[in-house]
Amino acid sequence: MAPQSLKKNYRCSRSLKQFYSGGPFVVSSDGSFIVCACGDAINIVDASDSSVKSTIEGESDSLTALALSPDDKLLFSGGHTDRKVLVWDVDGGFCTHYFKGHKGVVSSVLFHPDANKNIVVNVWDLHDYSCKTTVATYEVLEAVTTVSSGSPLASFIASLDQKSQKKKTSSQETHFITLGERGVVRIWKSEGSVCLYEQKSSDITVSSDDEESKRGFTAAAMLPSDRGLLCMTADQQFFIYSVVENVEEPELVLNKRLVGYNEEISDMKFLGDEEQFLAVATNLEEVRVYDVATMSCSYVLAGHKEVVLSLDTCVSSSGNVLVVTGSKDKTVRLWNATSQSCIGVGTGHNGDILAVAFAKKSFSFFVSGSGDRTLKVWSLDGISEDSEEPINLKTRSVVAAHDKDINSVAVARNDSLVCTGSEDRTASIWRLPDLVHVVTLKGHKRRIFSVEFSPVDQCVMTASGDKTVKIWAISDGSCLKTFEGHTSSVLRASFITDGTQFVSCGADGLLKLWNVNTSECIATYDQHEDKVWALAVGKKTEMVATGGGDAVINIWHDSTASDKEDEFRKEEETILRGQELENAVLDAEYTKAIRLAFELRRPHKVYELFAGLCKKRESDDQIVKALQGLEKEEFRLLFEYLREWNTKPNRCHIAQFVLYQTFNILPPTEIVQVKGIGELLEGLIPYSQRHFNRMDRFVRSSFLLDYTLGEMSVIDPEAETEYPKDKKIEEEFIASVSAIEQETEADQKTPSRKRKSQKSKDRSSKKRLVAEAQGNVIAV
Repeated sequence: MAPQSLKKNYRCSRSLKQFYSGGPFVVSSDGSFIVCACGDAINIVDASDSSVKSTIEGESDSLTALALSPDDKLLFSGGHTDRKVLVWDVDGGFCTHYFKGHKGVVSSVLFHPDANKNIVVNVWDLHDYSCKTTVATYEVLEAVTTVSSGSPLASFIASLDQKSQKKKTSSQETHFITLGERGVVRIWKSEGSVCLYEQKSSDITVSSDDEESKRGFTAAAMLPSDRGLLCMTADQQFFIYSVVENVEEPELVLNKRLVGYNEEISDMKFLGDEEQFLAVATNLEEVRVYDVATMSCSYVLAGHKEVVLSLDTCVSSSGNVLVVTGSKDKTVRLWNATSQSCIGVGTGHNGDILAVAFAKKSFSFFVSGSGDRTLKVWSLDGISEDSEEPINLKTRSVVAAHDKDINSVAVARNDSLVCTGSEDRTASIWRLPDLVHVVTLKGHKRRIFSVEFSPVDQCVMTASGDKTVKIWAISDGSCLKTFEGHTSSVLRASFITDGTQFVSCGADGLLKLWNVNTSECIATYDQHEDKVWALAVGKKTEMVATGGGDAVINIWHDSTASDKEDEFRKEEETILRGQELENAVLDAEYTKAIRLAFELRRPHKVYELFAGLCKKRESDDQIVKALQGLEKEEFRLLFEYLREWNTKPNRCHIAQFVLYQTFNILPPTEIVQVKGIGELLEGLIPYSQRHFNRMDRFVRSSFLLDYTLGEMSVIDPEAETEYPKDKKIEEEFIASVSAIEQETEADQKTPSRKRKSQKSKDRSSKKRLVAEAQGNVIAV
């Protein structure tokens, strides 16, 4: 078998978040989304996959009423504190206006579609305002809804009505649906107050027979486009009922179940041959099984008296999907997920059952670890998977495994060993079936939350509250590797890719992907806001599911191949765009070239293009044309590039020129709208001031240099200025020069007493004369 390629990345493809915490709700006119309350916020939920499309932050502590306008564009909400009805824009998520005037709490907001359809349990005649009939339901009602004509539900009611009486049904009769504390759907006919249909049993699960624990329906609404009946339960679930045409007679069945709130998730496992389902244990007495594709709750396994703490799944030799659960009621239950029934109950533990695990090879037993510090092996021999009534499970062997609670158990792939992790900071390995002690793994500084056998090597992986994951040798109990990286307790760890990699999650809300051979953390994902208690890995698909204290379920798919394909596609596109850029430069299409350079994020190429434009004669027009073709995001990049160029003396001239043209093109109102413009300008201003100060000093220094060189007669004057000629001045200048020459000749004949040379005297005299002459000329 060819070795599997290592995974480099996972991508969260779907999430199930908390979207409903009880209170009012409303369905859109086309049934595509549901608006419901979640705390003090309002969530808009996609009815197809339970995903939150958007969230509106409410202004009231608790919502009491919700209503949608007929076109689904406006949302009306009422609350406890403000006594106002707020009107929200559904698409924009902002409050447009509000209605004020109620003296009490707003409990209901309704649009009146038609007076003739305003039917309740008490049927009223709107002509004389008299009560025509009253239907006694003998139940505390929470919701009443009418049935529109022409829908499949109306046809279903018509068939029920025909069976209940022989005479022809009057067209004036009214049919309506009631829901209440009993949790059953009932259909009534107004004439005679006849109940045409009643569910045989409630689809709402209850933990006990106490009155306080009963969960009934709290609201209902007819879905548009013949999609059925939507009912809301007291534990924040949406039930969608539809009519199914059976062979004998039509039946109203539960078509879809949307769970609005899961509370804290303690454990989860993938279910089925193709792993298309996910079994989730929450802070409830039941196990909810979700369809991974739609994230809707397919069915519920209810039977425990207290909260379910742990679960495991397997596929038996007969093809049935089995589920084992451990609960705070100190019992384990064996379920046939195919028939959705409990087939076995195991009693005997004296503490909460914190961990359960099936055998990996024979599926003839499962093990359980409890808060009573004992490890038990339960036999599955002789159990009928099609049993209608649960039978008592028997134990093969029991051992007092640890000094404190057992948090995790795992069975080896060949069913020969079982490992336990405990609160006493140790893990122990036991030989099956007699639970003979093999070795104790010591080294963790805090309690161990998770243990798992390697699928290929003779080693065990443990996750602990000391923020580490360790791999141990089974032969001598030595620690082979220690993985550090989590900032808080590591709660779960599981092998993937045939034992060459593993994933871990912890109290820091992070999911990490590790390489076993290099001890390297390949990737870290942050999709949870609280502790991640549950981690499930698919054996075939190697999907990863995480759930935690934030009541969020995330499904992760291996995106290594798709990321590689995307990277190759981007690289290929970059090469093509780069060639297009070079062609634009050769064709002197600077506007197109600059735009392509911005798209490819090549700041050096942008600088070369602007520098090339600055060397041309008509550079201003071309730069303006190139800048006008940029988008807002590209202007932000341009300011970032200019800030970088402005810090370098050899590039600041181009940066200042482009900055000048940019400020000429963009008005101040658009410049202010550029993202991060304040920070960018703070980086531009200091260096710009430094450049201008340096230029001022340079100009002043150049004047001094010109004067010095001119005085030293090193450089020639730039140009001789012609002035009006004056004969008198000219004659005086010539006479002065002649007199100087005569004096010079006389001095040459007279020996000099001083060391000063005659030559220097002549030069100074000439200079003085020339200066006087120039002064006279300038004065003229």
